Amino acid sequence: MNETNRDEIELSLKLFIVLSRAHRKINDSANKSIAEFSLNPTEFAVLELLYHKGNQPLQHIGEKILIASGSITYVVDKLEKKGLVVRNPCSADRRVIYAEITDSGNTLMNEIFPIHEQFLHEQMSDLSNEEKNFLIHLLKKIGYHETK
Repeated sequence: MNETNRDEIELSLKLFIVLSRAHRKINDSANKSIAEFSLNPTEFAVLELLYHKGNQPLQHIGEKILIASGSITYVVDKLEKKGLVVRNPCSADRRVIYAEITDSGNTLMNEIFPIHEQFLHEQMSDLSNEEKNFLIHLLKKIGYHETK
């Protein structure tokens, strides 16, 4: 392995570490913000999905918010007990159950989502709009990279 290749490898490793630390910092801060609303991050993610995308089959929620499908039943149970979500069976296929946000869930999200959104905006305030767009472009480039 030549010196140039070694330098490139070390730079890639450094990038990975910086990305990981930045993700952890932002994620930890966001989770603390969410906890102020008496929700855990997974509960918030399910509510946010239903709030913005409407009713969702339970089977698809996990892949959309990147959590294990086995956890969905538990999370939806907790949200149901809080009166924020209900389950509705599909009329066309009884194997499919939809999660639906309730009026109480919508009221809660109408109240807390703008606060959360502003919090995230403040977390990114050191970047200009141009830098944010460029970073989005670069991260998508990494995220969609096909491994060989």
